Amino acid sequence: MRYGELGKAIPGLSDRLLSQRLRELEDEGLVERIVEAGSPVRVTYSLTEAGQQLDPVLSELKSWARRWKKAG
Repeated sequence: MRYGELGKAIPGLSDRLLSQRLRELEDEGLVERIVEAGSPVRVTYSLTEAGQQLDPVLSELKSWARRWKKAG
């Protein structure tokens, strides 16, 4: 996804915080930043293999949160 798309997908997140989190995820090897030369420069972000492998874990966490939200 492009930076702007990520910003729209996460309402209320400041540009500064989004940039910081993307850098952290990239440093941890979970997100890959791809810069395409041109005018203007295009920057896209995608999950690495390690990031993709977190999908089952995050899905389970989301299910757990939904169950407890309904119970509370």
